[in-house]
Amino acid sequence: MSKEAQDGKPRTGVCPEDPEYEAAARRISLISILVNIALSLFKLLAGLIGHSAAMVSDAVHSASDVIGGLIVIVGVRLSGRASDEDHPYGHERLECVASIILSAILFLAGGGIGYTALTDITTGAAQTAPVPGRIALIAALVSILVKECLFQATRRTADRIHSIALKAEAWHQRSDALSSIGALIGIAGARLGLRMLDPIAGILICLMIWKSALDIFRDAVDRMVDHACPPEFEQNLREFVLAQRGVRGIDLLQTREFGRKTYVDLEIRVDGNMPLRDAHEIAEQVHAALERQYPEIKHVMIHVNPG
Repeated sequence: MSKEAQDGKPRTGVCPEDPEYEAAARRISLISILVNIALSLFKLLAGLIGHSAAMVSDAVHSASDVIGGLIVIVGVRLSGRASDEDHPYGHERLECVASIILSAILFLAGGGIGYTALTDITTGAAQTAPVPGRIALIAALVSILVKECLFQATRRTADRIHSIALKAEAWHQRSDALSSIGALIGIAGARLGLRMLDPIAGILICLMIWKSALDIFRDAVDRMVDHACPPEFEQNLREFVLAQRGVRGIDLLQTREFGRKTYVDLEIRVDGNMPLRDAHEIAEQVHAALERQYPEIKHVMIHVNPG
């Protein structure tokens, strides 16, 4: 009998052991890579033809997303490997490593934008740059639309399969959209005679990208050091366990995030007069129910206390 048939509820996510997990991450990453290659070439040509340094820089930023997509594919593939003798708890934390690498790429990309903006301000280059053509303006608008669509699609897939590396890549896509917004402001400002808008927007975008990089880095580190799950998740677990047949109370409930998965340590109280076999059966039922209801849980350790 399938797990869905046992509890009558559909699964709300995809376990990493499920081949669909890696397939879904690889599919959206490959789409992202192909789109970013095409978009980078388009923006590079638009920047050269339209005499827009901002659009040329934006094309380079889009090219960095190709690297990000490749990192996600490799990270997800490695983290999805089965447990072995040297790694009895699996390889999920390798996805955290991929997220940290992506956060570093984001930080460098944001720093590049900020450095260019500061240089343009201090040297006065923004005031003497040629007026960009209309094609650069069109390229910026196309980039914003395409990158926002990629961000939404990647984030939805990341939420569905519980992939932190793919979530980091989604925000990498969003950073490119922000970069294109800066390019759009700069190009439009230059065409209107307000050339200082370009470097000012670049500094603001740099700060926003750095904020995203810091959030991704912090989340990845938390998952590598056995950080507890959010309080609302633990409260949901507590209520679910207390609703199970034979459970009289909970003496201990601890959770820890292990890469993209969750481990649960649980002590439940049962009738102290019941036979050991019956108490063990209740613990087994709670264990199975938790893993069916919460696909992000990889393992539950349950201890039974007399109550």
